[in-house]
Amino acid sequence: MIEYISAPEVAKKWGISERRVQKLCEENRIPGVAKFSRLWLIPKDAKKPADKRKREENRK
Repeated sequence: MIEYISAPEVAKKWGISERRVQKLCEENRIPGVAKFSRLWLIPKDAKKPADKRKREENRK
């Protein structure tokens, strides 16, 4: 059975804002998320997606 944690818990774990976690969920960038009413449930072992707003170091 998959264990889930809330968006505020993930935000603290990943060092980003709760709103940013919600946006990642809305954009389907975190696999396995579920929405229950207004609460996003994120798998406990989910990995933080790469931030597409930042350029990669190897790009020029």
